[in-house]
Amino acid sequence: MDDIADTNPFSQVPIEVTISVGRARPLVRDLLRLSKDAVLQLDRRVDDPVELFVGDRLIARGELTELEGDHAGQLAVRLTEVANLRGGL
Repeated sequence: MDDIADTNPFSQVPIEVTISVGRARPLVRDLLRLSKDAVLQLDRRVDDPVELFVGDRLIARGELTELEGDHAGQLAVRLTEVANLRGGL
C-alpha cells in the first residue's frame, strides 16, 4: 500500500510551521519602556532545542543551524525529535 503522504490529496498543500526559540514574560510596564537595542531575556539558552509548531500543536524539536553554500547565513533547523503525525495534524 502507498504511503499516506503520497495518496492524500492535501499532501501538496503548503503549511506554515512556527519555530519557537523561547518565551519571555515581562511586565507590561517593562514592554512599554522598550526601545531600540533593548534586550528581552528569554527562558532558553542559545544551545537549547527549539520547538516546531503547526498551529498550537508541537510537531518536532530541533537545533538551530546556519546554512552554508548558496544559502550561507540563513537559519535552519536540524530535527532531533519528530512527533508521530500518522493521525494527522
